[in-house]
Amino acid sequence: MELGGTGVAARSSCCGSRHASVGRREQCEFVISEADLAVGDITITSSREEAVDFTLPFMTLGVSILFRKNQEEHSLLFFLSPLSFDVWLCVAAAHVVIGLLLCWVTRVQTFRKSSGYESVDSTDIVKNRLTLLNSLWFTISSIMQQGCEPLPRSTSTCIISATWWLFSFVLVSSYTANLASFLTRERLKLPIESVEDLAKQSEIRYGCVRSGSTQAFFQESKHETYERMWQGMRYDMAPSNTEGVARVRRGGYAFLMESTSIEYVVQRECQLTQIGGLLDSKGYGIALPPGSPYRSFFSSAILRLQENGTLQMLKERWWKLRHPSRHCPEEGGPSRPGSASELGLPKLGGVFVVLISGLGLACLIAFAEIFLKARSSRISQVAYDSLPLGKEAFLLSQPTEK
Repeated sequence: MELGGTGVAARSSCCGSRHASVGRREQCEFVISEADLAVGDITITSSREEAVDFTLPFMTLGVSILFRKNQEEHSLLFFLSPLSFDVWLCVAAAHVVIGLLLCWVTRVQTFRKSSGYESVDSTDIVKNRLTLLNSLWFTISSIMQQGCEPLPRSTSTCIISATWWLFSFVLVSSYTANLASFLTRERLKLPIESVEDLAKQSEIRYGCVRSGSTQAFFQESKHETYERMWQGMRYDMAPSNTEGVARVRRGGYAFLMESTSIEYVVQRECQLTQIGGLLDSKGYGIALPPGSPYRSFFSSAILRLQENGTLQMLKERWWKLRHPSRHCPEEGGPSRPGSASELGLPKLGGVFVVLISGLGLACLIAFAEIFLKARSSRISQVAYDSLPLGKEAFLLSQPTEK
């Protein structure tokens, strides 16, 4: 097909509803007298059919909700969120109590053996040496599912250890499962999930384009939910889609617009998303003057393009492939709850803070030990040099091992 003459840009609302000022028949004179056809995001409605003829729809759509995603703000201690503060306190207290109990039971048994109450080989006293430090380290290694030495040897300490191992297994399993669930809930958490949620609340304002087909849908609807929404949104209308998207971007506002426009916007602005499904079903068509001889030709061409997939290919090209650098990560469609995403540094930064803090503390303690050991060596050297009888007298004064 060859197009001649001069193309004229017109507002997409040139054929609005009969309830809006843009729906006046004289505003459709542009299509009737000044041009042979009008192509754009013109929704096919019964009121517009009174002024112009439409071809078969070349794109199907419906009204949906555009909303801003939650701005994820996580503290560095986000990895502690699966368990409450009270639970962490109880775990820390249990760790200390188990360590003290192991140390106390071991010392009591060691005292009985060393005092002659029980006949036992003297090497067992050394092998069964669970000091307070070793006991606390044993409880930490157990909950981290690591092994350490020395291990409990008596029946009572083995029972204590087995009980602690069971507690650690249940705690770690619960933490792991709840962490995965917690991360999923944080990613999906939105104040509204459907049009019913939007209608029931009053904190989030919402609206649509003034004097458009979406306004006509709510204004003429006999559905109880949509009637209630119309009463709540009639004073929060936006003059254009651009202004409506800007309000959503600022937050606290939900914009009801056609799903095709929402798909285009969310592909380029990753902080926005589509909420819920479609509220209705309609289509875009080419507007022609009444009785136009081109209507059947355009309708036949649209059918052929739909059958061979050309229209879908063009939509993919202009919606997703035209500017690949500006596309957001694929999330599997609007508001898909099961879409997975990688964990970022804001969520796991606390783990690295703990790692760096532990390494820093270990280095400080290591330097302190080296300093104290060097200082002790210098004191010993000074004491040795100050002996009046020299090295031989110092060696003779040391106890000898038997």
